[in-house]
Amino acid sequence: MTAHAPDVLIVGSGAAGLTAALNLADHLNVTVLAKGRLDEGSTAHAQGGIAAVLEAGDSFDSHIEDTMIAGAGLNDRATVEFVVENAPAAIARLVELGVPFNEDGEALHLTREGGHSHRRIVHVNDATGWAVQEALQRAAEAHPNITLVPDMVAIDLATGRHELRYSGSGHVRGVYAVNRRTGGVELFTARATVLATGGAGRTYLFSTAPRGATGDGIAMAWRAGARVSNMEMMQFHPTCLYHLDVKNFLITEAVRGEGGHLKLPETGHRFMPDFDPRAELAPRDIVARAIDHEIKRLGLDYVHLDISHLDPDFVRGHFPMIHDKLLGLGIDMTRQPIPVVPAQHYTCGGVVIDLDGRTDLPGLYAAGEVSESGLHGANRLASNSLLECFVFGEAVAKHILANLDDLPPPPLIRAWDESRVTDSDEEVVIKQNWTEIRRFMWNYVGIVRTTKRLERAQHRIKLLTSEVEDYYGHFRVTPDLIELRNLLQTAELIVRSALHRKESRGLHFTLDYPDALPEARDTVLVP
Repeated sequence: MTAHAPDVLIVGSGAAGLTAALNLADHLNVTVLAKGRLDEGSTAHAQGGIAAVLEAGDSFDSHIEDTMIAGAGLNDRATVEFVVENAPAAIARLVELGVPFNEDGEALHLTREGGHSHRRIVHVNDATGWAVQEALQRAAEAHPNITLVPDMVAIDLATGRHELRYSGSGHVRGVYAVNRRTGGVELFTARATVLATGGAGRTYLFSTAPRGATGDGIAMAWRAGARVSNMEMMQFHPTCLYHLDVKNFLITEAVRGEGGHLKLPETGHRFMPDFDPRAELAPRDIVARAIDHEIKRLGLDYVHLDISHLDPDFVRGHFPMIHDKLLGLGIDMTRQPIPVVPAQHYTCGGVVIDLDGRTDLPGLYAAGEVSESGLHGANRLASNSLLECFVFGEAVAKHILANLDDLPPPPLIRAWDESRVTDSDEEVVIKQNWTEIRRFMWNYVGIVRTTKRLERAQHRIKLLTSEVEDYYGHFRVTPDLIELRNLLQTAELIVRSALHRKESRGLHFTLDYPDALPEARDTVLVP
């Protein structure tokens, strides 16, 4: 078995992972693992932008308050303050890296999105994530102390139970990963391991998340003994394109921020003012539930998002990528409305971390969507996600560098058990179970929930878990099998958390408990 031993191992090559790598690499050797291509994660798909207080008249207090309101009081205020106050510096560092943010004269152009009381979203047209990914990746590729390894699918964290001299310690020593190109399992050990693996969007049938968002880091950390929190808080983006041939194309929040209206297809009635005085600029959970309500009430397939009342040059100038994509599908957004539906978009819960990005397990850090830092609470405020990646990616690096004496080189770790070398002749089992998980999670654990629906989902998960664990124990480990195992574990955590919360708050809305409790409390699961 091939073994690698950098100083720091980072699992995930998006904004959080590359930010941590760049902040570490002047002092340590860093290896970054990507599940597929280096740019296949969620970062490159982000359209909207990055929230930061940069406008005269705006304030940290205002950004903090907007974040707390969107998060329905479940946020950790200290975390919110930490991230918001570090946002301008994070933007400045991205500018230094060459991210070509849109400008308005000599200042950065700022747009506004739902839940924000000011214009504070810096962006690169409607493809901010791609520009950020490109800049970070270019810098990482140029650094001699960073090794970027694509096509490595992490199986599990290596801990004390994997040491040649078993210590029973929960200290994380690295990961075992399948090399997609060879099919073999490789061991990566390090003084510190950073999970930057993204969320679990592909647990759901309809999601804007990329194909690889299967909850890998959350599942691995849970199996190793780390706590997870608020997994019931799955954010559904209100406006995903409804199209038979395109399943996960997001229509950015900024379309509504710049004046787009949500309307009923038959009558053209603008319905959001019926649900909230902020109309289309209400937080995402409110807008998604309103759309879901109208679709179910009227038996619709979709609603319309209409920005055709604005100047065509303005629309094309602000949303060139979306405009061109839609035009290729026969939709001219300057002349006609866009058919949209809600879709799973962001995992607000995850592995519990502190302000240094530390998990419960020594040697293991996490940053970005895989984590639950207290920033998002019960609902993420638009454009706070990339921001979290930059702030916590840097925080992780600072803590590792300041505490190297507590992160000794790992002891000898056992090789992966290669006795399971039998190929399965029934890989249809993986496809069948993957499809079943995503469908019952969408139907039973979606935007609106009930206890009965959650219990049905829990029953299916128990049956599938037994089947998948038997399959996992008898056949060669493959990327598809790893993802299925992680999807199932993540689904179990989501459902267990949802059943635990006896109220409706933020993204968790249940017909059996429609009101919020007086005090907001995290749902913390302990292995």
